[in-house]
Amino acid sequence: LAVSTDMLVCGTHFLPDADPFLLGHKALAVNLSDMAAMGAAPRWATLAIALPEADQAWLGQFSAGFFALARQYGVELVGGDTTRGPLSITITVHGLAPKGQARLRSMAKAGDDIWLTGSIGDAAAALRQWRSGGMQSMKLRHRLDRPCARVGVGIAVRDLARAMIDVSDGLAQDLGHILQASGVGAELELGRLPVSSSLLDFHPDDAERWQLQLGGGDDYELCF
Repeated sequence: LAVSTDMLVCGTHFLPDADPFLLGHKALAVNLSDMAAMGAAPRWATLAIALPEADQAWLGQFSAGFFALARQYGVELVGGDTTRGPLSITITVHGLAPKGQARLRSMAKAGDDIWLTGSIGDAAAALRQWRSGGMQSMKLRHRLDRPCARVGVGIAVRDLARAMIDVSDGLAQDLGHILQASGVGAELELGRLPVSSSLLDFHPDDAERWQLQLGGGDDYELCF
């Protein structure tokens, strides 16, 4: 079974001062994350990029970040397009899953547990710090600039998880997609949400931290 996903990268969060190497990584990683959420192994990608002007140094670093991650996951770039215009990066990733084993959003059942592959809220906290112009945590910024696609975990839990999604728009919204598609509700114990020490350091107030964790997004952890 082949599955694919599109992401207009200017529709996800990357900052004007983003390092082009890290942007190349993130542009591919956010798409690999959608493969992970289906329990699929990524195989091929296409890349369409629009640039205001040709910049050999910028393109060299962007390509280095993109291809470093592509090699890590055995993904081949098989086509795409380049045009002149406002910066826009569109990637399509294709992958494979055994017949009938791709994880969907529509199979959750009453009584299921809700799991996350890691802590959430860090990327949203980094974005808030940047927007405020205050002190920035490098650990939190790393989570925003260099997300990790949980491809191996997605494949590993394929036989265990009934429904799965990646947390790109915030846990409340993304879990809501599963609930809507499956026709069920959910109860979350907010005090048990996985949280990093960095997020705790900068946001010790529970209500403020939970707002970042539930509504922030850009963490690309798996919820299943």
